[in-house]
Amino acid sequence: MRLFDFSLKINGFDIDKAKIALAKIQDKTDAKFEAYVTQQRNAIVAYHLTHNPFYKSFGISADTNPWDALPIMTKRHLQQPLAQRLSDEFTTKDVYVNKTSGSSGDPFIFAKDKECHALTWAEIMNRFGWYGIDFNHSKQARFYGIPLDKKGYYKERLKDYFSNRFRFSVFDLSDAAFENTLAKFKTTRFDYINGYTSSIVQFAKFLKRKNVVLKSVCPSLKACIVTSEMLFDDDKLLLESQFGLPVINEYGASELDLIAFENTTGDWQVNSETLYVEILDDDNRVLPYGEEGRIVITSLYNKAHPFIRYDIGDIGVLSKTSTTKTPILKKLTGRTNDIVVLPSGKKAAGLAFYYITKSVIENDGNVSEFVVEQMRLDTFKISYVSKKVLSETEKETIKNEVIRYLEPDITINFERLEQLKRSVSGKLKQFTSYIN
Repeated sequence: MRLFDFSLKINGFDIDKAKIALAKIQDKTDAKFEAYVTQQRNAIVAYHLTHNPFYKSFGISADTNPWDALPIMTKRHLQQPLAQRLSDEFTTKDVYVNKTSGSSGDPFIFAKDKECHALTWAEIMNRFGWYGIDFNHSKQARFYGIPLDKKGYYKERLKDYFSNRFRFSVFDLSDAAFENTLAKFKTTRFDYINGYTSSIVQFAKFLKRKNVVLKSVCPSLKACIVTSEMLFDDDKLLLESQFGLPVINEYGASELDLIAFENTTGDWQVNSETLYVEILDDDNRVLPYGEEGRIVITSLYNKAHPFIRYDIGDIGVLSKTSTTKTPILKKLTGRTNDIVVLPSGKKAAGLAFYYITKSVIENDGNVSEFVVEQMRLDTFKISYVSKKVLSETEKETIKNEVIRYLEPDITINFERLEQLKRSVSGKLKQFTSYIN
């Protein structure tokens, strides 16, 4: 029985129709695909200018504005009651409604019409299918957060049942918890792992300490898909080694869709079927392939709520080999609000700071995980979980490396914790700046 498809249908999401629509889009030739994208993005703008008072309040006209002159939407624009942002053909009762995680610091409630949400699932199922994963039959080992209130908790557990998945807590990353996790893998025919990068990396470190390769105890496993947090190269090697599986990098946003998914040749292939992705500079000019800038996305099918030239808050680069039909995300640098601003005025990506520290702090396996916070222009705090306290020599080495890569006159404070604070959803924010 196609239980996952059935669960979508009973909630009003026609997944069969969506799969057919997606297949027709994918069958278009490169030349026809370019025309399709232009037509669809113009159609969604025209729709919202006719039916959405919120979008009309931006003061634009489809007749007089070329595409690259359309305004940029940000999360701050969307922090108002949902009913004020819905198109006039929809109400909150006949759309899919959810809330962003707030990992960017700007949470908000959003909506998708049911056809758009069905297309989202068709896209996700298509990409997972590249690796032989079928949501109707493949068993998922899920490393995600879960609401702690009774209603939210049981709602997620019910969704897990219909989605053929078992959820492991990301709030308890102790060895005792991981012993139970490993025992579950030994007795369950899981087909794939999916979840937050940091939690899955911690499980892989536990397996390394135990000298266990996961596929040897759970041979049915086919792949590991990580999402929601940055995957560093050395962590990917660790996962591949301790799981004995291909590790696939997913990039998405709940308010939009799956944005990019690592294909079978190792490229981060952008979703061009239901989204239109641009890279812009600080003056909102479109950058050519190969140049780094802000990731701005248009949802081509969401009639209930406009996401048109929506600045998602991330920085990235589209490869020079990209085409309209097959854009390739060469690099995802981090969030625009995670920029390090130094006393000299120099700027750097926050995750670059994290990466410099990571290369030193995890060398001997003592530190299991850590986060970096910028408290003031010249002051940073590194909070870490470890078997033993960092020595003064180790702290000095870290300070010297940070200064070597960035600049002198930087103060770094250290705090050892029993566990790191995660968001309500269970995500771990690796770098945070409190000065912007």
